[in-house]
Amino acid sequence: MTLRQAQGPNAAQVPNAAQGPNAAQGPDPERQATLRQAQGPGQAQGPGQAQGVAGTQSKSQQAYHWIKERIAGQVFTPGYRLVLGTLASDLDMSVVPVREAIRQLEAEGLVTFERNVGARVSMVDDTQYRYSMQALSILEGTATALAARRLTADDIHAARRINELMIETLEHFDPHAFTRLNQEFHAALFGKCPNPRLLELVEAEWGRLGNLRDSTFSFVPGRAQESVHEHENIVRLIEQGAPLGEIEKAARRHRSATLDAYMIHEHPDEALGLPAF
Repeated sequence: MTLRQAQGPNAAQVPNAAQGPNAAQGPDPERQATLRQAQGPGQAQGPGQAQGVAGTQSKSQQAYHWIKERIAGQVFTPGYRLVLGTLASDLDMSVVPVREAIRQLEAEGLVTFERNVGARVSMVDDTQYRYSMQALSILEGTATALAARRLTADDIHAARRINELMIETLEHFDPHAFTRLNQEFHAALFGKCPNPRLLELVEAEWGRLGNLRDSTFSFVPGRAQESVHEHENIVRLIEQGAPLGEIEKAARRHRSATLDAYMIHEHPDEALGLPAF
């Protein structure tokens, strides 16, 4: 089943949520700037900017990140044909590193190669979305638990601040902005995971989800409001030094609850007897 675009005119509206602890204060320029950034159109960096930031990266890695950013930002939408010569020209490099980048993206499932057609951005697949969400619930839950003891008070404060920004978006709900902030929140919690391979797998699944669905929250009424409350629970467990098993379970169930809500909303007949990931 082909998924509907997350930003479509029928995107679900989420009811107002209780304001965060700083809601009574006047406008905070820094907070407003962060919100504006999250609500922006997701402009990808130009090739010059990408190369400046990634000066130590190989050309194939520069091309990989540049193309992947445009796929995640929906600049290159599902089915978009990736023409080597055009991409190489845009990146001011030869086709060789671009071809290597596309092969890497193909291995991650973000690009497919068709005979006599060439490389295209992978088509949105509802089944693949389910698989990625199931995998991410397990991977991210574990990464969050392993990172928990490494988080500082400043890290906890940063995660809470992001969650407060997410609460602020609920009044005039923007699924795209909410999804960006949601990814920032979770990255703040699992980012210090000491296992680099696990982090690589988590980030790969996040990349797949960015391609498969711009925002699940457009399709699941009320899920965004539930999500921010679950965020606070995860942060509280980490802050209190709860057993790592409890932290892992809370983070895992938080992720799988979004999939459960999606299945109940989109496939109610198939939602019965879902495994408790």
